[in-house]
Amino acid sequence: MTTIGKYRHLMRCSDANGFFSILAIDHRANLLADLNKHAKKPLSHQQFTAFKQEIIQAIVPESTAILTDPAYGIASAIAQHTISGNHGLLAPVEVTNYDLQPSQRQINFIPQWSVEKIKRIGGDGVKMLLPYHPDDKTLAEKNKHVQRIIDDCATHDIPFFFEPIVFSLNPDQPLSNADLLQIMVEMVKTYANMGVDVLKLQFPVDAKQSTDAAEWQVACEAISAACTIPWALLSAGVNYDTFVQQARIACQAGASGVIVGRAVWKEVVALPALPNDERLKFLQSTGKERMAQLTAICRQHATPWFNNVEKPQTTHDWFESY
Repeated sequence: MTTIGKYRHLMRCSDANGFFSILAIDHRANLLADLNKHAKKPLSHQQFTAFKQEIIQAIVPESTAILTDPAYGIASAIAQHTISGNHGLLAPVEVTNYDLQPSQRQINFIPQWSVEKIKRIGGDGVKMLLPYHPDDKTLAEKNKHVQRIIDDCATHDIPFFFEPIVFSLNPDQPLSNADLLQIMVEMVKTYANMGVDVLKLQFPVDAKQSTDAAEWQVACEAISAACTIPWALLSAGVNYDTFVQQARIACQAGASGVIVGRAVWKEVVALPALPNDERLKFLQSTGKERMAQLTAICRQHATPWFNNVEKPQTTHDWFESY
């Protein structure tokens, strides 16, 4: 049975019909590095913040919630009204270095930031990414961090959107699709039983190895059959056309929506803001249209998250023990 608080936060992150269509713009160091490759001089903190606010302002109206970071996203989005009170707000707790091979990444948390602070600023969800392989020698230590966030989210009554990303132990040899699916099926069982609230998952088929829609459908159905909690599909940097197909199949197979970033907006990184506002034009046309299309797919096909969440206690005296 979930709590009243978590249930309410999940409602704020979704449409009334119970699907997630969440814009992700929590990228930090690697995104800034990419922007600087196309800039005449390195961006200041203010310029990087302004870049994120452009994306949020243009695209978030087509979403149900936003996932963004404390340094360059949250405060400005709230203070400048680029995110309204009608949208859910998720925040990460980890710092991820995408330059490292996943097997080399340790869990590093954002300094001076916490589940408690996310709840205090009116956040509706906590996100954490973890590179995952069942034979990772550091997995037991990593799972201690996962359990701590689970416990903190329970203390502060806020949902935990957990993002375990499966990787190959051999950087030169990607996992086969059969191995990827097998690992993901066992993984979702493990973390659902640990007590996370929503799983943020990669597509369970590597599109570079197979574009067979039937195989995609079977794999997503296997994830849904194994997963006793809601799950949402992440974009993992694939191009938009691929992600649209993945999102439709995942939602038809039981996903509760999408949490999407670069597939919607990544082209703007190479576009100049001035003199012709090419960046803004892209966001207000292509970016906005992409998010709207994904939201329509989720509305039509996604499984409501509340189908996989037990309703909270509603007796007249529930608050006495809350």
